[in-house]
Amino acid sequence: MNAKDAFKLSMDMSDYVLKTYVSDLTDAELLTHAVKGVNHLAWQLGHVISSEQQLLNGICPGAAADLPAGFADQHTKETTGIDDPAKFLARARYVELYDQQRSASKAALDKLTESDLDKPAPDQFKAYAPTVGAVFNLIATHPLMHAGQFATARRALGKPVLI
Repeated sequence: MNAKDAFKLSMDMSDYVLKTYVSDLTDAELLTHAVKGVNHLAWQLGHVISSEQQLLNGICPGAAADLPAGFADQHTKETTGIDDPAKFLARARYVELYDQQRSASKAALDKLTESDLDKPAPDQFKAYAPTVGAVFNLIATHPLMHAGQFATARRALGKPVLI
């Protein structure tokens, strides 16, 4: 196994966890906050998707999938307090956009050589991901950073334990 294979395995695990946690949620349930002060699940899904687009385009310009107009702006720090359902998408659309971004990330990774992963990351990422490989690691694992919030929101909703 090489680094690219390991990143893909991590992507697949993140995909499995995130998509399992949202698999039985209604669109209305996506507006659930795990606890007071935590962003609701729809915002978190949008954040994960738009972050992956930003990260991928940062290391492989133009490689990320396009997002609907205004999507990234709907999922910024400035929009964390918005609970209006009209401002967010249906679960199925979030999953579709997530899959498109993930496919673009895997395709971009396939085009790189192992030595490309050692190249420096763009300056805006260096504090937390100093190399291209480190950015791909973040792309792979970022959904798992939010998994606990999804699990907690599921419990608050009385949903079954799925994983």
